Amino acid sequence: MKIAILSRNSRLYSTRRLVEAGEERGHEVQIFDTLKCYMDIATMRPLVHYKGETLEGFDAVIPRIGASITNYGLAVLRQFEMMGTFPLNESVALGRARDKLRSLQLLARKGVGLPVTGFANYVENTNNLIELVGGAPLVVKLLTGTHGKGVVLAETKKAAESVINAFRDLSADFLVQEFIEEAGGADIRAFVIGDKVVAAMKRQAKEGEFRSNLHRGGTATLVKLSPAERATALKAAHTIGLSVAGVDVLRSNRGPVVMEVNASPGLEGIERATDKDVAGMIIQYIEKNARPSRTRTRGKG
Repeated sequence: MKIAILSRNSRLYSTRRLVEAGEERGHEVQIFDTLKCYMDIATMRPLVHYKGETLEGFDAVIPRIGASITNYGLAVLRQFEMMGTFPLNESVALGRARDKLRSLQLLARKGVGLPVTGFANYVENTNNLIELVGGAPLVVKLLTGTHGKGVVLAETKKAAESVINAFRDLSADFLVQEFIEEAGGADIRAFVIGDKVVAAMKRQAKEGEFRSNLHRGGTATLVKLSPAERATALKAAHTIGLSVAGVDVLRSNRGPVVMEVNASPGLEGIERATDKDVAGMIIQYIEKNARPSRTRTRGKG
């Protein structure tokens, strides 16, 4: 097979592992800088170009699109879909995952466990918003943040008011969520490929920190999921429409609750914590499912 990877950095662990896994299984794998792709949007023959050449004949495309270039990355991915290339994750699903508010609304509609979440715009609703999520301590989260950036724990009502009003002064879009104290600064990353959770790790925040992201000094260890956690992760990924996803779950007193569904989950932490060839599993999924013009969410927003 001929596989394209959309990635801005060929040296990233995840990108390198996907190339290695693909080549080990006899496939031709090429990396393209997403921002250097340009498009010919024509009715009869839509094309993607790169450094003067036309990117044709690819059986599959793997989007490794960073949050900062989501809109352009989605446009490039849609163009590949228009050309009939099989996407590992479809543009519609990736767009849903990147819109945190929309993804939470979709998950809530399907009955997936979530932290109590509030969203408002009018400044006079601040106190009501705080009460809505059960009061302080609570978490204020920017809609555009990644790797734990733009996430603040407000331990008192006064601190919550200050953070919320500061974000409003910056014209920032944000969510307010209940703080799951019993999680103890830990979450579960369940790695979903197709209809299976293929690997899972527990991420523990460093001392004095509530965010468990590995980018912020958290540690990762192998963990065994409960049946409820496994079912929640699968339902969350399928609700968003993702074939491959990293579903972040907190262990709460009322069962597993989903914090986020990541459409471009990193491979380094999960492979090292579980000693599993997750990149190889992704390539195997492509081998089994790649068909021309095969998209499940075509025409859906």
